[in-house]
Amino acid sequence: MIKKYHHLKQYPFWFDVTPLLITTAIMAVQFFIFKDFTPHIPLIIGICITGLFMALKGQTWSHMEKQMFTVMKVGLPAVLILMCVGMLISVWIAAGTVPTIVNAGLAVLSPSIFLPATCILACLVSLATGTSWGTVGTVGLAMMGIGDAMGIPLYWTAGAVVSGSFFGDKMSPLSDTTNLTPAVADVNLWDHIRGMLPCTVPALVISVLIYAYIGQGYSEANAAITTTDTIKNAMNANFQLGWLTLIPAAVVIYMGYRKYSAMGTICLGVALGALIAIFVQDVPVKDIFNILQNGYKAQTGISTVDSLLSKGGVMSMTWTVTLTMFSLAFVGALETYGTFDAILGKLENIIKSRMSLLSATYGSGLAVSLILGEVYTSLVLPGRLLQGKYKELGYDRTTLSRTLEDCGTLVSPLIPWNMGGGFVTATLGVPTIVYAPFAIFCWLSPLFGILYALTGWFVPRTEPVSKEQLQTARHAESLIS
Repeated sequence: MIKKYHHLKQYPFWFDVTPLLITTAIMAVQFFIFKDFTPHIPLIIGICITGLFMALKGQTWSHMEKQMFTVMKVGLPAVLILMCVGMLISVWIAAGTVPTIVNAGLAVLSPSIFLPATCILACLVSLATGTSWGTVGTVGLAMMGIGDAMGIPLYWTAGAVVSGSFFGDKMSPLSDTTNLTPAVADVNLWDHIRGMLPCTVPALVISVLIYAYIGQGYSEANAAITTTDTIKNAMNANFQLGWLTLIPAAVVIYMGYRKYSAMGTICLGVALGALIAIFVQDVPVKDIFNILQNGYKAQTGISTVDSLLSKGGVMSMTWTVTLTMFSLAFVGALETYGTFDAILGKLENIIKSRMSLLSATYGSGLAVSLILGEVYTSLVLPGRLLQGKYKELGYDRTTLSRTLEDCGTLVSPLIPWNMGGGFVTATLGVPTIVYAPFAIFCWLSPLFGILYALTGWFVPRTEPVSKEQLQTARHAESLIS
């Protein structure tokens, strides 16, 4: 006999959402009072609080634990990919792939084209590595110094860096959010990426054009040329640069286009990078294992370049992996407790059409981003909450996954107390509220999504699924767990 879900019994709405509200308050203390932008411990506390409220409903921890593990399983493919991405970043640096990309970008820089070039360079690096934070902390940091020497305002440079970096975070098959979001929405990775193109491509093109227009107002500066040459000389002195080093990136992009397995694609990219590191860069075989595990440690003698290239490794992903698991576990706890059903019950009378469905998606995604200030929960919680509604109303879930990325991944660096905003500010030294208006891509892409919600363009339909079918599938999921 299937044990009935405890939340079929009616409880006051405030009681059903109290664990979420308390966890939000704890996270706010962590962010605003303690000035610590690591949400791991508040999420664990939130799980414990939810467990206590489960007891008040007469349910056991083990009942909640089963659903927690079920939801956590959703993120396991993304977690495995993340650890492989850590290896990919480190070995691509060792192979000279990342240095070649950076060097090529620096070679064409001048004040008049600096802003669009910065945005495009950040796009290329973040697409190749799958990490916005890694791009901000490497190429972005270098561009801030060069832009300052050119006399370009820091807020414009920071905006271009953030736009390009988070483009890759949203679109790269190597990105953690790009892998987690389709898993939560029950969408194929490559379908998810294709579904984001209608918002992402025009937003990026317009952003680059605006940066190009603004850049025309700035003149040459010799100081910047000196800074650029220093970085380029260090790259050339420590790496064999050239087209051979770009083979891993070209293969990964090709395999992504052909929709091969993301895991297999990344592993092949790691293998090719390791071979090039050994045979082209003369990296000893015994060092490859350490590089893959602990990351590449640059020793060029120039602090800017060493900071730029000392990245990656499996261990570099532990912060993100643990946060992903805690976020998924918290969402699973709330789901079992009945918070989702309570919220969805309030939305039932509202979500009847395309516009109301997408409005609820944007609203819930933005609310989690603003309240919790944590990108992973802003992707997972609304995705689990509304996935069934998309099936029920007959709308393709690629629209859900696309909207989640717009409200989670891209909004993250625009909120001062969000993980993304806090990281960018700490890394680039520009307050979030100062650079946010100039991170054009990050707020323009969601605007295209809203336009499509209003017009129905690029909002594909599917066969509707009845509530009874959804409930049957849910019970089957609980049995499997």
